[in-house]
Amino acid sequence: MLKYLAGAALVAAAVTAGMTPGKAADKVYTFALVPKNMNNPFFDQALAGCRKAEKELAGSVKCYYIGPGEHGGGEEQVQVVNDLIAKRVDGIAVSPANAAAMGRALEAAKKAGIPVLTWDSDLLPKDKALRIAYVGTHNYDIGVNLAKEVMAIKPKGGTICIQSGGAAAANHNERMQGIRDTLSGTKSPEAPGVRLTGQNGWTEADGCPLYTNDDFPVAVQQMEDTLGKYPKLDAFVPTGGFPQFVPQAYKKVAEKYKARIADGSLALVVADTLPIQITLMKEGLSSGQVGQRPFEMGYKAMFFLKDIKDGKAPPSDPTYTGLDVCTPKTANTCVGGGS
Repeated sequence: MLKYLAGAALVAAAVTAGMTPGKAADKVYTFALVPKNMNNPFFDQALAGCRKAEKELAGSVKCYYIGPGEHGGGEEQVQVVNDLIAKRVDGIAVSPANAAAMGRALEAAKKAGIPVLTWDSDLLPKDKALRIAYVGTHNYDIGVNLAKEVMAIKPKGGTICIQSGGAAAANHNERMQGIRDTLSGTKSPEAPGVRLTGQNGWTEADGCPLYTNDDFPVAVQQMEDTLGKYPKLDAFVPTGGFPQFVPQAYKKVAEKYKARIADGSLALVVADTLPIQITLMKEGLSSGQVGQRPFEMGYKAMFFLKDIKDGKAPPSDPTYTGLDVCTPKTANTCVGGGS
């Protein structure tokens, strides 16, 4: 909470500074980049992109990065956004932790005339009119590609455990739908898809999916508990890099199963392709990685918000930033885009 209060004070001061009277041509726009949580190496990449855009825009834009200090439960993030709306920032780019709750909060932004983009995660379909565009990954396709990598290793099917971020996170639900649909060979009507109970040879283990709420030590513990409980589990698939974001703890668990990863009896395929994750894969501690480009999300969001404020055409909705599909064989060349 102290982190949040300090961040809120910083935004208040920044917004006040950005509103200093002057010529319209001298206007410095204050754009907020709001992650699900700030203690997260994935979102650090988005911040780096935001900072690069700020530099390239040569003083016409201030990138203000603020969000919950820790896990992505949603309530604290909504309060951050409410405060930004009250301070009348010039634009908001937010990765909703709780899509439904954020939709309710953004009604006030629309009434105030504050342009909003979503990135990384989107709003629910019924609320999409509250933002101008989504900038980020085609989340369903992450799930599709995670599943394809699993199927390449386990073509006859098996038992799988999916580990997700939060039950209310639209992006992770879409990824889970992509995994389930691809493994089952069917198309479900909505996220998070139909639970696997034998379709096309695939069954979800009892107690799965797991929900981490972006608590990385919890993610590692869940992984350790599940692999210990199911010694013959065929696939363990996190829809985000959660356990790998505490690499030393992840190593201690994954090294116990290094032989199973190597011989293909365990498909350990993880979302995201940050440098530490690629290193872990090279060390034989994952079967593959399917990554996003968070740097581009933060970078493009600043340019898009400035274009909107300057009266230019808004970005396409959605604007996808691409995927990287990595295996141990392609580890040195598979990551594109970004920083």
